[in-house]
Amino acid sequence: MPDSKTKVLPKLLIIEDDQGLQAQLKWAYDDFEVVLAGDRASALAALRAEEPAVVTLDLGLPPDPDGTSEGFAVLDEIMAIKPDTKVIVASGHGARESALQAIERGAYDFYQKPVDIEQLGLIVRRAYKLHQIEAENRALAAKAGEGNRVLGGMITAAPEMVRVARTIERVANTNVSVMLLGASGTGKELLARGLHDASTRRDGAFIAINCAAIPENLLESELFGHEKGAFTGAVKTTEGKIEQADGGTLFLDEVGDIPLPLQVKLLRFLQERTIERIGGRKSIAVDTRIVCATHQDLETMIAEQRFREDLYYRLAEVVVKIPALAERPGDAVLLAKAFLKRFAKEMNPQVTGFAPDALAAIDGWAWPGNVRELENRVKRAVIMADGKLVGAEDLDLGEGEEEDDVLNLKSAREQTDRRIIRHALARSEGNISGTARLLGISRPTLYDLLKQYDLQG
Repeated sequence: MPDSKTKVLPKLLIIEDDQGLQAQLKWAYDDFEVVLAGDRASALAALRAEEPAVVTLDLGLPPDPDGTSEGFAVLDEIMAIKPDTKVIVASGHGARESALQAIERGAYDFYQKPVDIEQLGLIVRRAYKLHQIEAENRALAAKAGEGNRVLGGMITAAPEMVRVARTIERVANTNVSVMLLGASGTGKELLARGLHDASTRRDGAFIAINCAAIPENLLESELFGHEKGAFTGAVKTTEGKIEQADGGTLFLDEVGDIPLPLQVKLLRFLQERTIERIGGRKSIAVDTRIVCATHQDLETMIAEQRFREDLYYRLAEVVVKIPALAERPGDAVLLAKAFLKRFAKEMNPQVTGFAPDALAAIDGWAWPGNVRELENRVKRAVIMADGKLVGAEDLDLGEGEEEDDVLNLKSAREQTDRRIIRHALARSEGNISGTARLLGISRPTLYDLLKQYDLQG
């Protein structure tokens, strides 16, 4: 009876037609369960039966032992069957050209014959470790349903944004008015829609209106509607956005741009829950929840008598401040990866990811335009990219801005530690082992730092 504590070894498939080399390689990898194959049929059968994490593949296989055609055919089939398999190819035929072609077809790495067992062993073990990390990432994403997605499908790993999402979820099923404060491009409408979807009003309409984008003389009609003949051009009775959102949610973006006379009418609706269309004489009861947003300082506007204080308190029963993208370390990388995946599918399917210099550029940019700027940059980069990876030059970000000096050493160290740990967490998509490896520290040390800096979400 086998010992229940027997260590389960990772599987390594060696595809090699030289039996002497087969034996030599099998002996060299005693920390793997080695599976051998000498041709295409046996290799693909072993791949399906054993599902190895790593494969070493000699490109010179029968019936073309002196060429590479059969080896490349096997590589193509492995990538089609199990694309997450790490394939390390070997050939003595046109090494440079074969290496480039193998990597282009999806191979993980390449080595040239004659085989250096020790060097190949390092490549094999590195490939297996990477396969482990990627498998852990997939498991975490599956467990979380959408990985790093929170309210409204927003992608984040930053504790600041997670807290914002949790706050909105807690008030979603109430009828309180919610005000979202944040710079342009931070995702205010996405969060407003998430609030609506999490509420009991989810089956009603979600209507959004940007108050800054509508001319002042048309905004009243947009919000409250009008009766036929109310003004020149009013050829029929039209419901306003407040009425259209009856039973649902109305999102007023850039509410600070509503002119003072119209603020009075909006306040009356919030107090009485009835409206009158322009040119109308009857009150219409409307059950609409208001969620609003602005990037402006409404308290300053109140002091300058440009915004009504009583309206502010009606709209701001709950105020949620949304941090800028620059205040959410690590999120830029997560969002960029999600945008790349979407845009590549739509516009340039050959693009599969970011080059290391692009990730560094994304990490280092201040993103003054927030998520909207990031989305636009990635979209452009995907279109402009010539190869499989988007490079820093495709993003066209220029030089990063220097940060302000921090003279307190302890504070500076803590800020730097927090920022670097969050960036590493984003790069490894939340995987602890991968993060520790990127940082060059042990897992216990990383856990201590996460606890010390309250970075565990």
